[in-house]
Amino acid sequence: MATIGAAILCFATGYLFVALAIGEFHFQPDLMFRICLSLGLGEGLFSIVYFLARCFGFMALWRIDFAIFALLLAAYLFSRARRRNVVLSHPIRQFSARGLVTIAFAVALFAALYSATLRFLAHPYGSGWDSFAIWNLHARFLYRGNAHWRDGFTALISWSHPDYPLLLPAAIAHFWTLLGHETPVVPALLGLVFTFAAAGLLVSALDILLGRTSALLGGMALLATPFFIELGTWQYADVPLSFFFLATLVLLHMHRAQFAAGAVDGRLSNGLLALAGITAGLAAWTKNEGVLFLCALLLSRLFVRPDSRPLPSTKSSPRSPGLTPFLLTLLPTFCILLFFKRFIAPAGDLFSTPVSMLHKLEDASRYWAVLKWFGKELFRFGQWLLIPIPLLMLGLFIMLKGKIPREASPAIRASVVALGLTLAGYFFIYLITPYDIYWHLRFSLNRLLLQLWPSAIFLYFLRIGSEPLDFRSNHA
Repeated sequence: MATIGAAILCFATGYLFVALAIGEFHFQPDLMFRICLSLGLGEGLFSIVYFLARCFGFMALWRIDFAIFALLLAAYLFSRARRRNVVLSHPIRQFSARGLVTIAFAVALFAALYSATLRFLAHPYGSGWDSFAIWNLHARFLYRGNAHWRDGFTALISWSHPDYPLLLPAAIAHFWTLLGHETPVVPALLGLVFTFAAAGLLVSALDILLGRTSALLGGMALLATPFFIELGTWQYADVPLSFFFLATLVLLHMHRAQFAAGAVDGRLSNGLLALAGITAGLAAWTKNEGVLFLCALLLSRLFVRPDSRPLPSTKSSPRSPGLTPFLLTLLPTFCILLFFKRFIAPAGDLFSTPVSMLHKLEDASRYWAVLKWFGKELFRFGQWLLIPIPLLMLGLFIMLKGKIPREASPAIRASVVALGLTLAGYFFIYLITPYDIYWHLRFSLNRLLLQLWPSAIFLYFLRIGSEPLDFRSNHA
């Protein structure tokens, strides 16, 4: 019962946070969208609450969690009476969701659930080195350490990467504290939740923005990626990171679609941007690659401005708030990350030898080695059995080239630039890695590419899709 109660409390906290920010939509796939987004946000909030409680030495977590839940519930009930309801309607759906597509999606979903369940039962403690030597080990330091929990984050055990952010370990330790004991069920279930929440978020977001057919095809592309389902059961942080990457881009595109359609509810716009800032901050709190993604996202605004032609500010169409809500909600989580990096965690190993880094950057053979490995891994990172899905998507793009508008929207271009800069950052890290370059590429590149895969699918279908979403606001 304690496990169920903790899970419900975590989800309800995330759900209230989402509802408080963007209210209640009146559109069929929105319920799944809010549920999937709430699952990830709930885990992120649990992680931050636990870390702050550890820092301040106050571990009455049930009281803290209920207090936060009560405050969010009161704020939501107060704002609900004053808020306008937002009606979402899709303009034109060029293709109907035929029965064959629906059946194919159902088969892919069932196969993914079946495979994940078998792996969950066969490997309850996770698979691979990182699950027990990094993420679950850090969770045990947080849970067992009491007043000495900081001792687990020391350079004396550098092989455990004590500088890695703590979203996943702190969330696991939070549940263990609520339950009163350690159990491998918690990290295993968190891995499954993030895996299928990412798939549900992708499907529901595409359904809202483009329609049912695009949503089902996008969902199949992700669920039919064997390594995505497998990695989700390994209890690594890569799948949770992919969830927050995807959530950030989805929320930013929903914000842009609102203004492109002439929306009139500025509060919804601010809420979408605020949630995007929170998910971007949680990405940075999940893995170091999340910081790279955040920097790439902000830099992409210098190359492409999604709001370069905002609608004029009128009573019926307010001016876009820019990135202000995004930056304001990003700041608290980023400050927590900086505090952890500066005062608790030791220095990381990637940038520990600047002189050696410069010599490696001057070695042309390293560029060629990394480039060759990237070229091979781009079409096999998902561990597909026959034809790689990226190859099928490329073929579909070529077939539809004449039907796709020549210019992508500025928002799509900005997101593509952000993913491209993130990928370039991964390339640079391999050039300067202090480890053997072939060993490092072999055991990590497929996971790094998978971090970007759900977001790449989302942007791909937006690019070949049709009309944007139409937002309208009416009084309750």
